[in-house]
Amino acid sequence: LKHTSTVSIGAELNYAFLPTDSNAFAADFGHPTLSLGLRYAFNGAVRMHRDPDPSWGLAEEVDYDSHLGNTLSLYGLFTRPLLRRRHWEIDYALGVGLGYSSLIYNTTDDIDNELIGSHLLVFFDAGLHVTYHPVPRWGIRAGVDFTHHSNGALTRPNKGSNMLGPTLALVYTPYYEALVRDRHLSYRPPFAERRWYMDITAGVGAKALVEDWNETQFRTAPGEDGYRTAHFHLYMAYSLQASLMYRYARRWASGVGIDLFYGDYAWRTEDIDESYGRSLRHSPWSLGLAAKHEVFFGRLSMPIEVGYYLYRHMGYTAEEIETPYYERIGLRYHLPALAGMSIGLNIKAHALKADFTEVAISMPICL
Repeated sequence: LKHTSTVSIGAELNYAFLPTDSNAFAADFGHPTLSLGLRYAFNGAVRMHRDPDPSWGLAEEVDYDSHLGNTLSLYGLFTRPLLRRRHWEIDYALGVGLGYSSLIYNTTDDIDNELIGSHLLVFFDAGLHVTYHPVPRWGIRAGVDFTHHSNGALTRPNKGSNMLGPTLALVYTPYYEALVRDRHLSYRPPFAERRWYMDITAGVGAKALVEDWNETQFRTAPGEDGYRTAHFHLYMAYSLQASLMYRYARRWASGVGIDLFYGDYAWRTEDIDESYGRSLRHSPWSLGLAAKHEVFFGRLSMPIEVGYYLYRHMGYTAEEIETPYYERIGLRYHLPALAGMSIGLNIKAHALKADFTEVAISMPICL
């Protein structure tokens, strides 16, 4: 990265839960706000250039700087207040959505853009804000936001763009006076459904290999077929989870589980290792033990887990860049008519670097 400044503008349409709405989930979270947001980031000033370095193998320097494309993001945002008074409000916000990048890695004029490799992206946002209300209906909000765009390892490159910076907003809140005035009216019945249950989840996902990226970027000579290509094969990844969970609150459940993974790309990593004379074990199967937590809001929930591999043999590159632990985060929609079955989207990662993206179906079994 040679230059990193970026500016974005955006707008959000908010829906607030009032204390008089009789929504128990909203009361548990302090009457949060749900938003639909649209954000445009001007990233043209971000420049990248790879200088000559023998450690990069056969990759050759180009005579121009690569740029990061402008991004348009459509997202949903959950904003929870930590403090709410007549004139002051403190909150944190979490958002997920989709992004579109106007410029991506290519061999014509953006060959050193290792951040973004596809036009369609996953968007993540997290922020901490303070709002001053000179009058209840209007506020001036200042804070710090972190945003992330990447393609979830569905193609390469996929280092992702991470941006951290201050934010300033003008907010119109016609409901704010009711939030402050009626907060003692919160509808919060006791949670009477504490229970143990098994969560069985099956996932089907896909990924592009960092091994293929390394082969074409650094080990293929200029003029050879595939030199620094922008086209990568997509491999399938499957998972099966069995988790023992305890729902001890309306908004929370925690537990432990066993994760089984199958990746048909293990044979590709074995071929690459053999071509370099590396004698390593390879297996498409991986097994992990994970601590799990799930946050609920109505029919939506966010499963979060941190796991440790009990068995994994994916070759040389995996041993070099992967951690022995993994993370998985997702978003689910629950279907009460189907006994609580849910469908969702997960991203599995190592040290927050995406391993694969999957669609998952989950079924709770009450014990």
